[in-house]
Amino acid sequence: MSSKGILYLLPTPIGNLEDITIRAKRILGEVDIIACEDTRRTGQLLSKLKIKKKKFISYHDYNESGRADQLLNSLNEGLSVAVVTDAGSPGISDPGYRIVRTAIENDIEIVPLPGPTSAIPALTASGLPTDRFFFEGYLSHKSSGRRKKLEEIKELSHTLIFFESPHRLLKSLNDMHDILGDRRACVAREMTKIHEQFVRGTISEILEKFSNLTVKGEIVIVVEGKIEQKGSKKRNDFGK
Repeated sequence: MSSKGILYLLPTPIGNLEDITIRAKRILGEVDIIACEDTRRTGQLLSKLKIKKKKFISYHDYNESGRADQLLNSLNEGLSVAVVTDAGSPGISDPGYRIVRTAIENDIEIVPLPGPTSAIPALTASGLPTDRFFFEGYLSHKSSGRRKKLEEIKELSHTLIFFESPHRLLKSLNDMHDILGDRRACVAREMTKIHEQFVRGTISEILEKFSNLTVKGEIVIVVEGKIEQKGSKKRNDFGK
């Protein structure tokens, strides 16, 4: 049996603490080290879960490369490590990729836990097809970069999923309208939280609804894939 430690990829709630799994709570209590984006935020989570204080190592976008080697040393010494992000699943638009690659290259056992994510609930509640989808994550913060990426994926028939910040929502929706056309879409805001909201309609209808509002919170945009014109009829059958 290997004397090396285990690397756990452990999702944390994106808003509602009740979304933590029994297994995730147990592993957080058992591991030797927790690698986290924000030690204060993870400390608050453990406090709410009534888990005693753990050894934290900061692990975020700006130190990911160096920390991966440090965590590997701990794993090689037989210590177990849980990688968590501030919210959601490690590696999905959050740090996690480098330590996973490093662990694979060094024969470290990796145990990924299922758990909270905003992309899939936004998709399933959008009213758009769920059989095939394409997750793009965050588009560029620059219009030129956004438009270039949208041009690259506009021919996909898959339902498209994006993350977006509130202050760029209208800019991104305008670029989507220009490049993708006036497709059906859904903006999911503040998933699992008190002010959870789903705004469904065509992109132009959603733009109108948000045009005079101050948008806050985490956002997922779900957009209809390209529909073949032959034998297909585009429908706008969202409930208002």
